[in-house]
Amino acid sequence: MTTPTTLIKNALCVFPDGIRQDTILLKDGKIHIAPPSTSAADRVIDATGLHLIPGVIDDQVHFRDPGLTHKEDLHTGSKACAKGGVTTFFDMPNTEPTTTTCDRLEKKLDLAAGKSMVNFGFFIGATLDNIYELQDAERTPGIKIFIGSSTGNLLVDDQEALEQIFAETKLPICAHCEDEETVQKNKTKRNGGREVEDHSSIRDHQAAIVATRRSIDLATRHKHAFHVLHVSTAEEIPLIKAAKGLVTAEVCPHHLFFNVDDYRRLGSLVQMNPSIKDASDNQALWNALIDGTIQVIATDHAPHTLEEKLRPYPLSPSGMPSVENSLALMLDAVNHGKITLERVVEAMCAGPAKVWNIIGKGSLKEGYDADVVLVDLNKSQKILNAEQVTKCNWSPWHGDTIKGWAVKTFVNGHLVFEDGKFDETVRGKEVQFNPERPGYWKN
Repeated sequence: MTTPTTLIKNALCVFPDGIRQDTILLKDGKIHIAPPSTSAADRVIDATGLHLIPGVIDDQVHFRDPGLTHKEDLHTGSKACAKGGVTTFFDMPNTEPTTTTCDRLEKKLDLAAGKSMVNFGFFIGATLDNIYELQDAERTPGIKIFIGSSTGNLLVDDQEALEQIFAETKLPICAHCEDEETVQKNKTKRNGGREVEDHSSIRDHQAAIVATRRSIDLATRHKHAFHVLHVSTAEEIPLIKAAKGLVTAEVCPHHLFFNVDDYRRLGSLVQMNPSIKDASDNQALWNALIDGTIQVIATDHAPHTLEEKLRPYPLSPSGMPSVENSLALMLDAVNHGKITLERVVEAMCAGPAKVWNIIGKGSLKEGYDADVVLVDLNKSQKILNAEQVTKCNWSPWHGDTIKGWAVKTFVNGHLVFEDGKFDETVRGKEVQFNPERPGYWKN
């Protein structure tokens, strides 16, 4: 596909060193800043009043492809990304079959090349006995460990196996940190749980704290790059801060915006792993995001059909869709003075690029990939289930009016989304990683 040339004029550009009005040329799939006034373009956009940001990188999604595509697939999930200003996603390994071998990883990459409207990458999952696959894996951001229940054979809570993975692999590691022993003890105490509110008591603060402490200890002793996924408690933050320089972390919108009080209103729609916690945890997570202790905002986009979600607890599955609304939710927070636009861009774009050592993405820089998003901070729009493009067609934010939305999304210079319309012929590219893997912690 020929890449058109686009000239974006008068945008308020969110550069790494600040916001200023400038002209950007997207040519040959790359960003060119303040090009000559004589530069020709196939398309000229007057972006007066709009902000131009790098494309969002969501490093944690579950697009259910292959095996569970009644919930989501790589095409519908990537289309939701395009709507939400997400130009790159990393998908998790708990599909069917699980992504636990190099062969399955390569097949998933091939699948995405034909289906994904945005750029893509896939984690390889750790098991109790696939150390050689983890050692041989390439073309991946890193290794995902579920230190807590998951699908298939992906639960790894055996200490000997964890020691081996941290000691004998080189790829960055990330983990779902909930201690399985704690979860099972809590479940027994509550006879498995009968109300959805029990979910946050079963997957309680202690379950998260124990697993995060254990993982950070492993990373510290083995000097292995480690990323804590979806931090949910205030108590995890000092652990992460103490390991700064080796350990990075992320937070999800549902742990920023929802807490146990929302069960009464939303029931199992806000049932998550890790579970939502207390209002005090919300505030602690916001503080850690703002001060940089938490480097990344990701969604953990985990769609299920509405029919599945509305089953009585504990039959209801955990997880919610959010990839098409995550940027808007954070822009709304900017409009409410909760966080700066610069910090949102750092955490949603530059931060994940640094953590995962991505080449050419995450910032408005000369020669970087032309993954950019025009956003209108003044646009107000209601989130409605009927308008969701994710295959599951629902959102826990249904009915909420949000101010600040992506209006144009470019992937490698191609306009993939514009004011509610899509170019579904666009295909993203496999993400490339710095082979030296310097890491956020060494920047």
